[in-house]
Amino acid sequence: MKAKIAEVFESVQGEGLYLGEKQIFVRFFGCNLNCRYCDTKLDAYAEYEPLELFEEIKMYQDKYHSVSFTGGEPLLQSDFLKEVLKFTYRYGHNNYLETNGTLVKELENVIDYIDIVAMDFKLPSSTGLFAFWDIHRQFLKVASRKEVFVKIIVCLNTKEEDLNQSLSIIRDENKAVILVLQPDSFAQAGSLDEKLERFKNICHAQGVTSFVIPQIHKIAGVR
Repeated sequence: MKAKIAEVFESVQGEGLYLGEKQIFVRFFGCNLNCRYCDTKLDAYAEYEPLELFEEIKMYQDKYHSVSFTGGEPLLQSDFLKEVLKFTYRYGHNNYLETNGTLVKELENVIDYIDIVAMDFKLPSSTGLFAFWDIHRQFLKVASRKEVFVKIIVCLNTKEEDLNQSLSIIRDENKAVILVLQPDSFAQAGSLDEKLERFKNICHAQGVTSFVIPQIHKIAGVR
């Protein structure tokens, strides 16, 4: 069994609720979506067997909050991911999954070995794709077996109706979920401030805890 891995490296988490935590990053190659705001264009990879990848992870000997399995979309290679997660889980690492929240059966396959799920809601007005509402609902239900937070990318063309649909799913499936409003990194600085503030007020009015958290690693020039 082999998987396509774009890179393995250590850094600090640059977005979401675990901003600033030191992690080992394992970036999987390939994605099932093509969001118009995507900032991770991968064009190279190496093939690893599960034990081979685990041995490389073990080479990082500092204190880390967790191992971040990111992409691309890690769940596209879920059988391989499961084997690696077993290794890191038994080794004592926290397993942190970054995912676009669209591959429900694949999440079911690995959820027992995941500690934290950082899940995207792909809003159609942001991505330029069709809506994934039912899939996101099912995915959140499975992810809620473990610690989970939801992230949405807010763009200039993001519609309020899409935010409201996201909040409805969160209220129905897991009221404790925290929603991260992440400004589109390609938008001009300050252009989204008014919309982000309005969206945050809508979240508050509907009883969903939210935070506006930009991609700090890009601002700080960190990998």
